[in-house]
Amino acid sequence: MSKSKLLNKKDLIAYFLVAGTGAAVQLIAGSILRNNFQFSYSEAVSWAYLLSFIVGFVLTKMFAFDARNTNQTRREMLKFMMVAGASWGITVFFSVGSLKFIVNTFGENSAMLPFGKKPVNLNELGSQIIGMGFSFVFNYILHKTFTFKSTGFYDRLKKVVS
Repeated sequence: MSKSKLLNKKDLIAYFLVAGTGAAVQLIAGSILRNNFQFSYSEAVSWAYLLSFIVGFVLTKMFAFDARNTNQTRREMLKFMMVAGASWGITVFFSVGSLKFIVNTFGENSAMLPFGKKPVNLNELGSQIIGMGFSFVFNYILHKTFTFKSTGFYDRLKKVVS
């Protein structure tokens, strides 16, 4: 696939808006789980990612890559789940890794923002955004070139499983 097709301006903008919605869901859910339900940082990032996965599939299929009427939802969902599994690993790895780096470099509570009854830990928030950024690039490339494109992978997988 050529660079111009991969970086199609219309698809990139649509995906950015869709991913932005998923990112908002992920950040809000992660913050709620971390602050109100006492989840560990990696648990909150993981569960928030799962919730944003559901929102992301629906919005990506409908709006980002114009796959609304492909009649291949099952195929696309399987591919989407495969990409999402790898992307979840990328999100958690870079979120947790960057948080460890920040804490080791600047200290545990070096950036707290007073917000309501519980302060917002900007170290954790920033680290989650870093993890999501790496995931965004990975997702865009794979969804564009694999998930919402007929590659023959699904048909080969069906033959193996059947």
